[in-house]
Amino acid sequence: MILSLDDRFAKPFINDYFYDTTTVDLRKAIRMLRTGTGAGYTMRGWLTLPEDYDREEYARIKAAAAKIRKNCDVFIVIGIGGSYLGSRAVTEFIKSPRYNLVADGPQVFFSGCNISGSDMEQLARICKDREVSINVISKSGTTTEPAVAFRFFRNLLLEKYGSKAIKDHIFVTTDRYKGTLKNFSTEEGYETFVVPDDVGGRFSVLTAVGLLPLAVAGVDTDALPAGAGQAMTDLDTDIMSPESNPAYYYALIRNALYRIGKSTEILVGYEPYLFMFNEWWKQLFGESEGKGGSGLYPASVINSTDLHSLGQYIQAGKRMIFETIVNINSSDSDLEVPYDEANIDGLNFLAGKKLFDLNATAMKATVLAHYDGGVPNVILNLKDRTEYSVGYLIYFFELACAVSGYTLGVNPFDQPGVEAYKKNMFALLGKPGYEETAEALNERLNKQ
Repeated sequence: MILSLDDRFAKPFINDYFYDTTTVDLRKAIRMLRTGTGAGYTMRGWLTLPEDYDREEYARIKAAAAKIRKNCDVFIVIGIGGSYLGSRAVTEFIKSPRYNLVADGPQVFFSGCNISGSDMEQLARICKDREVSINVISKSGTTTEPAVAFRFFRNLLLEKYGSKAIKDHIFVTTDRYKGTLKNFSTEEGYETFVVPDDVGGRFSVLTAVGLLPLAVAGVDTDALPAGAGQAMTDLDTDIMSPESNPAYYYALIRNALYRIGKSTEILVGYEPYLFMFNEWWKQLFGESEGKGGSGLYPASVINSTDLHSLGQYIQAGKRMIFETIVNINSSDSDLEVPYDEANIDGLNFLAGKKLFDLNATAMKATVLAHYDGGVPNVILNLKDRTEYSVGYLIYFFELACAVSGYTLGVNPFDQPGVEAYKKNMFALLGKPGYEETAEALNERLNKQ
């Protein structure tokens, strides 16, 4: 199997009462998701996306990516949240966190995911005297961070190519029919791709949102959704067990642990290429579950690096945490520890051992130590580091997240809390129509 779940170091923490009651609630959640009777039911397009997708658009995505790879040196993806996390996560997972230093195609950079002037200026310097294309991703086109970045880099392209040629360097992923960005793109003649109405941003990596940047980066965009399709088939059963449906079983275990007081889940990777995947996972679960004063807090670490920092807290801090480990069962590197005649570090007992095996041993040692320290550990074993396997893992987490949200009693497909900071920021920046709010906010800020 492409993915398996090991619960040996987690299930002993859960007594029969919490296991059984969580099972009952999870079965209800599964029915809500599968029958479309839960809140947010119109946003379940991701559930069948590996099979039900626009073939014509996918052909255009591949053609656009081939054009970009042939004609540009730098490709800038402009988006925030789900509009960039998925593509960046998969690019670094499959290629490398150092992708831009070893790329066999355009360098791929991400902008519009912060409000940093220095970051944008540095990226503009990278673009100097180089061929540049951009992909702006936004359902509406009015979200502040990507909208500001699009203004900046569109001006850069206007200066570089002029008003007539610029359309060959701008690709837009937005609403199919409406919205500021869609209307503007149509007027300017930019090629557009679709953010589906029934797929939320954090579930959108297998749509044009993720597939165009991934294809430009040289990721196999046929194998990625094929792996998700395999997961869709494998996980289409209501049997909750590690063998039959590890996604539902994972949702069961994490919710049972939450009910016994384990309120923080730490996603653990033992390879640097998992760092951005962890960030994607944090958005997926954090935005889906963190509502109504409830929900597991999603955190992450990359070991063995973080064993020398957060490892102390995980081992001996407050016991409100559990860990979920994404373990890759094979390696694309055969690097071994060299023999040293002087043996000044006393490590010749490691000479000839593969670093992959050392890393695997570090994981086993840490699991046992943290388990003994009162930290449950769920281990997800993934077959290998391929597009097919990553597609499988993406669908696994999306499915688990949806039923887990329903089990918690929340709508896993909305994000009402995200709007609070936006309204305050609009008011404080002087957006028309927010004058009264601005006055109240400034009064609070200026109180001594």
